[in-house]
Amino acid sequence: MTIAITILILIAIIVALLGIIGAVVPSLPGPPLCFASLLTAYFTCPGMISTKLLLWMLALTVLVTILDYVAPIMMTRLGGGSRYAMWGTTLGIFAGMFFMPWGIILGPLVGAFLGEILHRSNFTHATKVATMSFISFLLGTGLKLIVSLVMTFYTFAAIWNYGKHVLF
Repeated sequence: MTIAITILILIAIIVALLGIIGAVVPSLPGPPLCFASLLTAYFTCPGMISTKLLLWMLALTVLVTILDYVAPIMMTRLGGGSRYAMWGTTLGIFAGMFFMPWGIILGPLVGAFLGEILHRSNFTHATKVATMSFISFLLGTGLKLIVSLVMTFYTFAAIWNYGKHVLF
């Protein structure tokens, strides 16, 4: 194994671990980082990852990344939220990034609640709308974590199998 390949493998491992952290911490794009590590392993460890798997993981990465931004807004609407609640959720997502880590969790929840209260909704309805927004955040984070873990597994498996193949 050459030094360049060893460095690329180390980069793939570090990026995969950052991707897992990024699945939970919103300031890091978890699934895209894990896909980058998988892509690095794909080119560094030839024959260990199929092109079909790589394309499936790309599709999942794009889907989960889009859902991460769209799901809170859709769930707020599904919970009976007004346009004000959807705007509140959106603003809460962005405002929450400045108050990590709790801000990213509470931002959409508080934003949806305040938006619905501003729309002259009652406390109970606003709480329901905010809860739907929060549930979508939890589901989105769970999906990002699962996809990131799967890609990290395939990255590590490819590196392990390539190492066994090259060294023995």
